[in-house]
Amino acid sequence: MIGFNKFSDFIPVIGRVLLSAIFLTSGLGKLLAWDASVGYVATAGLPLPSDLLLAAAAITEIVGGTMVLLGFQARLGALALAGFSILTALLFHNYWALADAQAAYVQQIMFWKNIAMAGGFLQIVAFGAGPFALDNAEPVNPHQTATI
Repeated sequence: MIGFNKFSDFIPVIGRVLLSAIFLTSGLGKLLAWDASVGYVATAGLPLPSDLLLAAAAITEIVGGTMVLLGFQARLGALALAGFSILTALLFHNYWALADAQAAYVQQIMFWKNIAMAGGFLQIVAFGAGPFALDNAEPVNPHQTATI
C-alpha cells in the first residue's frame, strides 16, 4: 500500500487548489468577456436580467473560489459553490431537453461534472478545509511578549 499518511496533510490543500481553479478562472473569464457571457446567460431564458445573473455568478465564483483556495471560511465558500454547481447544472446543462444527440452528450458530461464538483465541495462542508488553511491559523496576540 502506498504511504498516504506521509502526504495526508497536503491532500486537502491540493484538493482545494484543484476545486477552486475552475471557479476562479471562470469568474474572471466572465468579467473579461462580459458581453459574450451575458449572451450565454440570456440563452437560458431565466426571468431575471442576464447582466444581474452574470454579476452574481462571477462574484460567487471568485469570492467562493478564493475562500476555498485560502481555506478562509472554507465551509461557507464550499457550500456556496456546491449550490452554485447544482443550480448551474440544472439551468444550463439540461441535456435531457436537447434534441441534438451530440449537444445532449456534451451537456450530459457538463451536468455530471457540476454534480461531481458539488460532491467535492460538500466534503469540505462536512470535514473542513484541512491543514494549511486560514481557518486553522493560530490567532495573533499583539499583547504577547517574547520570552528569552
